[in-house]
Amino acid sequence: MIRALVTRLARPNGSGGDVIERAAIFADGADFAQVMAWILAHGGTAETYVSTARGGLHDQARPDAEPPTPRRFVLPPGALTP
Repeated sequence: MIRALVTRLARPNGSGGDVIERAAIFADGADFAQVMAWILAHGGTAETYVSTARGGLHDQARPDAEPPTPRRFVLPPGALTP
């Protein structure tokens, strides 16, 4: 059931795998914790976040700042194949 949901919401990624947006999971109304557990169990990882901040008042790269919430999750090639 979760595989079908992830397959429907995911799209191909340049790495040969698939990518799924965090917002798509929430918008679908699925149990986010269960979907994330499935993604992680099948080798999925949070997309690497690259900060473009250059310093200043709103710099997210501060040592005491919490890391941003990942927007997308990348699944390796073949993860959606039954």
